[in-house]
Amino acid sequence: MKVYKPHKMYWKAKLITHKGIPRIAVFFDKDVRLIERIKTFKGATWSASKKYWHLPDTIANRAHFKIPPTPILSEEGIRQLEKFKQWLQAKRYSENTIKTYVDALKSFLTFYTHKTVSEITNDDVILFTNEHILKNKFSTSYQNQIVNAIKLYFKTIRNEVLIIDKIHRPKREKVLPNVLSKEEIKFILEAPSNLKHKAMLSMIYSCGLRRSELLHLKPTDIDSKRGIVLIRQSKGKKDRIVPLSNKILEMLRVYYVQYKPMVWLFEGQNKGVKYSEKSLQSVLKQTLQKTKISKPVTLHWLRHSYATHLLESGTDLRYIQELLGHNSSRTTEIYTHVSTKSLEQIKSPFDDL
Repeated sequence: MKVYKPHKMYWKAKLITHKGIPRIAVFFDKDVRLIERIKTFKGATWSASKKYWHLPDTIANRAHFKIPPTPILSEEGIRQLEKFKQWLQAKRYSENTIKTYVDALKSFLTFYTHKTVSEITNDDVILFTNEHILKNKFSTSYQNQIVNAIKLYFKTIRNEVLIIDKIHRPKREKVLPNVLSKEEIKFILEAPSNLKHKAMLSMIYSCGLRRSELLHLKPTDIDSKRGIVLIRQSKGKKDRIVPLSNKILEMLRVYYVQYKPMVWLFEGQNKGVKYSEKSLQSVLKQTLQKTKISKPVTLHWLRHSYATHLLESGTDLRYIQELLGHNSSRTTEIYTHVSTKSLEQIKSPFDDL
């Protein structure tokens, strides 16, 4: 991060990624003159959640804020990256995983663009961790993704084994899932006036779906006679079934008559075209604006809430694991830490004072 001093006032600027797009974040103490000045930059935007201004990552803006240009990936690096991508595709990794791993490896190979791949050692991975990941304060999950990508690349493409145990890896953060109350869920699901919007959000909560699982549903995946929803090839390339509530079934019947989807259960403005993830996120954002809920709710909060509410109503953890499509019971057990069922039976000693 570079610091410079215009008009005896300090600014800080650093590279960030905002909604998947490279940007330059600019930090400074609140000052009317500085705010007016930053507004003169084309594309300058204020982030209310992050509390900083950010600008397009351009050569001119980098030069203005004294940020060095990003190293360019070597021709060898480009070839190696393409080989790794093709291997991942051949192994049928998901699109998201491929993008994550390829981007992670790209940042590593770009960092060592001055070296040939054959010269890279374990020590280089450690140096990259300290000089790139830690210095830029990237998350522990990103650090683990980087190491996993590097390990897989060297094992499969280079046929070499890096001794990953010697590389310092962070402990996984124990972050509790965000859960909404049933009352808050009701506010959210009743807020949309658009039937399609209401049906999509209701399906995510009532079936505990991931965002991608909802958007990949087809009308034939709704089995009204058996009262189930078939979720095909979700995370981990697995099929599973979840129960379909009667209330959702009635809503879907009305929705089907009104919208007449052709290929996907939820389609965009064009028939046969799957509803986009970005549009679905906008649906939730618009819905939250109609409620009094000020929490930074995401679509995944609905899935977390579904699991927690099932647990609080007495559903066995093993069944919840199956309904959510978790490989390990340890993943599902995290909901026991946010369930209030047991906590309600505990009386605080403060009440006896």
